[in-house]
Amino acid sequence: QVHLVESGGGLVQPGGSLRLSCAASGFTFSSYAMSWYRQAPGKERDLVAHISSIGGRSNYSDSVKGRFTISRDNGKNTVYLQMNSLKPEDTAMYYCKAGTYGRVYWGQGTQVTVSS
Repeated sequence: QVHLVESGGGLVQPGGSLRLSCAASGFTFSSYAMSWYRQAPGKERDLVAHISSIGGRSNYSDSVKGRFTISRDNGKNTVYLQMNSLKPEDTAMYYCKAGTYGRVYWGQGTQVTVSS
């Protein structure tokens, strides 16, 4: 059975940092590209960052470029999102997604709230 479990969310002040983790099981993690998405209340779910299956390529939305870093550890079946210089507009539910040809899996999400 496939599981994607996000963790690391919480309440942080503007300018602070958080590190999200997404632990995967039930599929061949190293064969899947991994992504982080986020969804704020009343808005669509948007791509934040993406990393290729072996971690050689990554890309970011313009809104987080230079502040967020996606990485993965295929030995631990985990993908990370390091978030620095957080802004109130980063407040959202953050989801990880695993994708390969014809298959997509989603986690349940972790809430990130940036507020003073």
